[in-house]
Amino acid sequence: MIYCLEDERNIRELIVYTLESSGFHAAGFSNGTDLFNAIAGEKPELILLDIMLPKENGLSILKKLKSSMVTKDIPVIMVTAKGSEFDKVTGLDMGADDYIAKPFGMMEFIARVRAVLRRGGPKGGPSELIYKNLRIRSERHQVFADDEEIVLTLKEYELLKYLIENQDIVLTRNQILGRVWGYDFDGETRTVDVHIRTLRQKLGEYGKYIETVRGVGYRIGG
Repeated sequence: MIYCLEDERNIRELIVYTLESSGFHAAGFSNGTDLFNAIAGEKPELILLDIMLPKENGLSILKKLKSSMVTKDIPVIMVTAKGSEFDKVTGLDMGADDYIAKPFGMMEFIARVRAVLRRGGPKGGPSELIYKNLRIRSERHQVFADDEEIVLTLKEYELLKYLIENQDIVLTRNQILGRVWGYDFDGETRTVDVHIRTLRQKLGEYGKYIETVRGVGYRIGG
């Protein structure tokens, strides 16, 4: 089940129709109260969340979702007309898994939904990765810098892990999109750039080791 919180009825009905036409079960809501009441009855696999809502904005609702033990692990895609970098960074930093700005193509929209819902790749591999004084505990999705835990969103964690697993290799934005987000759209590489920026900020002094290779992508080097 996928829940969509969108106050504009035409857009809400279009999103729900598109999801159901693509094989998903979906329900739409116009306000946060109805959304949380629905969650109490059935926990969804994914929530599509608008920012611009008449009573309580989407970022406030996102904060509530990520603060509750019941809902903190439900993936969230921000779906909104607000496309400023500030809104993107804020939503992603608060735990959103992806961000798509209106207007958007339905094929791309469904691809993003599927990417977020897709389960992680095959298990296995080292349970701990070490890079300088950064330590990644794979079995718990935890990151430590100088033995102090750094709280990352799921995508920031997967991005850092992918970079460290490919140390000194330049990864293109499309490679990163394909591995971390599960899709490849040339027009959406800003998603990678925004996550790199927030990841650098959270890593503090270790953020400088994530290098930008102009016109290509990123790498983490020695």
